[in-house]
Order: sequence, then structure tokens, then C-alpha cells
Amino acid sequence: VEVEWLLTLADEAAILELAPFNQVQRARLRGLAANFDEPEAMAVKHIEARTNHDVKAIEYWIKQQLMDDDKLAAAAEFVHFGCTSEDINNLAYALMLKDMREHVIEPLLDVLANRLRELAHQYAAQPMLSRTHGQPASPTTMGKEFANVLARLARQQAQLKALPVLGKMNGAVGNYNAHVAAYPEVDWPRVARHFVEGMGLSFNPYTTQIEPHDNLAEHMDVLKRIGIILIDLCRDVWGYISLGYFRQRRVEGEVGSSTMPHKVNPIDFENAEGNFGIANALFEHFAHKLPISRWQRDLTDSTVLRNLGVAIGHFVLAIGALGAGLGKLELDPIALGADLDSNIEVLAEAVQTVMRRHGLPEPYERLKALTRGQRIDATLLAGFIQGLELPADVRATLQQLSPAGYTGLAEKLARAI
Repeated sequence: VEVEWLLTLADEAAILELAPFNQVQRARLRGLAANFDEPEAMAVKHIEARTNHDVKAIEYWIKQQLMDDDKLAAAAEFVHFGCTSEDINNLAYALMLKDMREHVIEPLLDVLANRLRELAHQYAAQPMLSRTHGQPASPTTMGKEFANVLARLARQQAQLKALPVLGKMNGAVGNYNAHVAAYPEVDWPRVARHFVEGMGLSFNPYTTQIEPHDNLAEHMDVLKRIGIILIDLCRDVWGYISLGYFRQRRVEGEVGSSTMPHKVNPIDFENAEGNFGIANALFEHFAHKLPISRWQRDLTDSTVLRNLGVAIGHFVLAIGALGAGLGKLELDPIALGADLDSNIEVLAEAVQTVMRRHGLPEPYERLKALTRGQRIDATLLAGFIQGLELPADVRATLQQLSPAGYTGLAEKLARAI
């Protein structure tokens, strides 16, 4: 950011004291950033030990690199010209956020979304007993449940991709005070906008000393919502493994328990849930804290932002663990079928709804008396249906209905996503 600002100033015709750099000089300046490595970082930290200010240390280090070239040395005092340290920091964080989003998070989420789509299609027709309030409920299909998660995730992905990444370059309190004092003839808002947008960011023209972080909070909120959705998925799949709906593909040499040799634990989903939880705790703190700054600024945002990578790290670990877990799943259709067959009472909804259509009295109440809080079998339900004053063909259709066949449009919906 420091180097590009210097190059931008040199290209501004009204700044006569700083002539444009030639191609060799421009390449050398950009090389300071491109070739910056650990020894250079340690040199900056050595300067910082004296200045006790990180951005000022960067400024001094850059100036030192220019001293062996007369033209570059003459430009040294235009390094960090008109800037507050937050002009540099906010753009550096914005560039890291943009890079993280485009090259780390979005690709990982795309891979995860594709896997969820594969599962939705693969199991689109696989009937499954639903559970509302933990109790047997109208059947669905396993594929439709993955489709539900994918639809939620896709909505948040779209919101994440649509968010701009904001940056500012307007001096100590956002008013270009020093800029105007030195060069009142320059259109500084134009220069600042050109500079920020030239870095691939969106320009925020109204700030205090800091870019107010509302945009960063928006990013954190979206990532937190994605984390919540995926925690929900982790817990549901964990539960399906516990019910026996899924087995987990064994990994040669892996141990499930230090004492119980038989165990294949759902550790990937537990790992993912834990890491999403840590990431979300930090995301929530960032979203609440960062947009609040006393008067024109305080330093609490700087302290908090140093942990942004920690949150992203846990988020990335969580997605990796979730993907690994999804890759080990093996469906057990026998277990799903047995659960459906042992809960014939879920057909009560279908029967009472057909009775409503045909005007039979108190359909809900009659099925409630037959089924609420108790298990029934297919014979009992068939006898009830046979005694209903319904057209013969309607009774026959209801008699043939089974929990596995009572999934509505679940398969169609799962295949459509």
C-alpha cells in the first residue's frame, strides 16, 4: 500500500516536487513489496523496537531502501505522504480480506456446495423418517435434507460474493487536512478514489481516522451465518450416524477409541462443529466490536483485527473436517427402511387430510384418538381406513400407502437443486 501510494502521487501532475518514476524505478519500488520476506520483516521489527509503531517502521524501512538511488532518495519524504497509519492498515486488511474471500473461502464453499448437491441427487429417492421435536413425523428423503442445507448455504454464498470490500485513503480524521495544506489545488477525493479502486477495492469517502468497519462486520455476519448452517448440518449427520442411517467408511490403521476396539466415531463432524464454534465466537465479537470506535478513533480495533486470521483459520479447518466426514458416509437403506416400517402412525396425517377433502366429520380428532402417543401397526390402520365412508378407489389408494411411499415431492425437489 505504501509503495502504490508513492507511485500514485508521482503520477499526479500537480505535485511538481515529485516527478514520475521511470519503468526501472517503478519495478524496483514494486519489488520492495513483491520480494518482501522474513529477513526484511525482521529488519522492520528491528526498527519498530525503536519507534514502537509498526507502520512508521515500515515507512522508515522503505526510505532506507531508496537511499542508494538519487532519484528515489529525493522522493523519500513522499513515502507515507499525507497518510495516517490507518490509511495503510485499512487497505492492507481489505486486500487480505478480498484475497481470503476470493482464493480461500469461496472456493472451499463451492467444493462443499458441490458435494452437498451430489448427496442431494444421490439420495433424492431414498425415503427417510423425519423427526420433528425428536418424534416420528411425515417422511422425507435423505436427498431432500441435503438439498435443504444446500439451499441455505447458496443464499449465504450469494450474499458473501455480493459484498464489496471497502477502503479509505483520506488522512488523519478523514478530511484530507494535511493533503490540502500542502497541495490545495489537487482534487484529493478524486486521487483517493482512483487509488483505492485501482487496488480492486470499493472507495469509502466518509470516515473518521479509521474505515468504520461496517463492511468488515457484514463479512463476519455472513461467515457466522454460514458457520451456523454448517453446525446444524454437522449435528444432523452426527445424529443420522447414531441412528444407523449412515455408516462411516473405515480408514486403515485409524483407532476409534483407546479402549473400545469396535468404535468408528463421527470425529470429523465433531471436529468441524468445534472449529465452527470457535470461528463464530470470534466473528460475532468482530461484528459487534469493530464498528464501534470512540470519537475519531481508538486503538481497540487494531488489537482485535490481529485475530482475524485466527477466526478464518478455524473456519477453514472446520470446512475441511466437514468435507472429510461427508466423504466417508455410506448409507444403510435397511436401517432407514426399518425405521419407516415401525412408524406406521405417520400416515395419520395423510388419512385425515384425505378425509377432510371428502367431508368426513372430525377427521383430525378421529386419527388423534387412534394414534396420538401410541404405536399402531399396518393392520390396525388398514382396518380404520376400511371403515371410512370414502369412495372405494380412494380407500384402496390409502390402503396401499406406506411410510416409504409417503414423501410428497421430496425426490423432485432434491433433484431440482
